[in-house]
Amino acid sequence: MDAIYIEYIFEVYPKEPATEILIAQLGFIGFESFVENENGVTAYIQKQDWKPEILEDVFILNSDEFTITFTQNEVAQTNWNEEWEKNFNPIQVNDLVSIRAPFHENPNLQYDIVIEPKMSFGTGHHETTHMMIQHLLYLELKNKKVLDMGCGTGILAIFAEMRGAKPTDAIDIDTWCYENSLENVARNNCHHITVLEGDSSLLVNKKYDVIIANINRNILLSDMKIYTDCLHEDGILLLSGFYKEDIPIIDEEVAKHGLTLNKTIDRNNWVALKYLK
Repeated sequence: MDAIYIEYIFEVYPKEPATEILIAQLGFIGFESFVENENGVTAYIQKQDWKPEILEDVFILNSDEFTITFTQNEVAQTNWNEEWEKNFNPIQVNDLVSIRAPFHENPNLQYDIVIEPKMSFGTGHHETTHMMIQHLLYLELKNKKVLDMGCGTGILAIFAEMRGAKPTDAIDIDTWCYENSLENVARNNCHHITVLEGDSSLLVNKKYDVIIANINRNILLSDMKIYTDCLHEDGILLLSGFYKEDIPIIDEEVAKHGLTLNKTIDRNNWVALKYLK
């Protein structure tokens, strides 16, 4: 007999980083499958694990930073692979980099990153990912020590190694991100990436030539001193995960630690900033 699921269709604004936070909190209370879309995310939990008050402890639903609405339905078991294939869209950056799933055709660009979607984690194909790859495309990364903070699926760490970086640390606080990054690092035949589960407390006594931090604004502001302390002299800090209107507060905080803004990329009101130490 097929399992019965409760389906929640969440509309999220702004979509990021709220969608990833929402997925993490839903997973913690028993939701087991997620399908991201242009308006937010659809989440599934088996009916036997569901209770009417299940969303009471999903704190992001009460956040003033985001607007999240939802509807719910009872559905028969879903073909998750089919749902992934419908919603996991490949991207290309500057006609040089492709990011795709194994079931997508290889466009044979200079760099090809293959990411396997998981039912417990989104694809990570956001505006911020696109812009960070643009920054990395034009950096000299050969034999540079890199940190990918908030690594998600591991896309940026993988791309850094493809461009010659080694060694690279990829860190995420979310268990699913940690596991997904391990899988994707192996899938892309990377040999110089260490994936770690945790937060900025792991950075004690660490030093890097390049730090990539694609995280939400509040975490960036909170951890900025830690990131800048971890940079070698002449190091590079790449920041994204926020909007154009957030640039002044980000820039003010970074400037406190002696870094200067060198390059800005924007895409659909998202921004990615490059700072020099």
